[in-house]
Amino acid sequence: MRTKQEMLQLVADTGAVAVLRIPDPAQVMPVFEALKDGGVKCIEITMSTPNAIEVIAELAKTVPEDIALGVGTVLDPETARAAILAGAEFVVAPTTNFDVIRMCQRYDKVVMPGAFTPTEILAAWEAGADVVKVFPASLGGPGLIKAIKGPLPQITLLPTGGVTIENAAEFIRAGSIAVGIGGKLIDKQAMAEGKFEIIREKARKLVTSIAAVKR
Repeated sequence: MRTKQEMLQLVADTGAVAVLRIPDPAQVMPVFEALKDGGVKCIEITMSTPNAIEVIAELAKTVPEDIALGVGTVLDPETARAAILAGAEFVVAPTTNFDVIRMCQRYDKVVMPGAFTPTEILAAWEAGADVVKVFPASLGGPGLIKAIKGPLPQITLLPTGGVTIENAAEFIRAGSIAVGIGGKLIDKQAMAEGKFEIIREKARKLVTSIAAVKR
């Protein structure tokens, strides 16, 4: 099992967290495989996925060592604990819940609570967030990240919501450790038609664009 520092380094090295919000649990595995084959190393299963804890537990049995499996849309510490015990290595939330942060600290897991304003972001960081998820990033774009990093350069940021394959690199250039991306990466039509190779190619394009910035 990775240490917290190793987990953070993996996020920084790959620069992307894929967000799986899938209504049919049967499609999680082929999407997971497509993302993995496309080069995505950090994959988050949201709690809005039916039977999410069970899905995480099943994936954790076979996930390769170079892939990090996480949980998203976590709203309370009980859910965070259940997901961690099921095998989640990192915990992501749309909002900041201090009890969730404390639970992740108890289990020494990376926690990424959501915040938007500078006040919220600083509060999450001072409470012990390892990374602050800036959500929804669509409201400010890469310029928002750059503006926040000016007075708060010490805070590690991960924009989510509004990130696309085309603008992901700009968010990295603006100072993000990585980006969170879901719907713009996981093509719903391709998933419905079983054309998972389309998702794999989108993942490859995303990873390549980010790698070019991180060189």
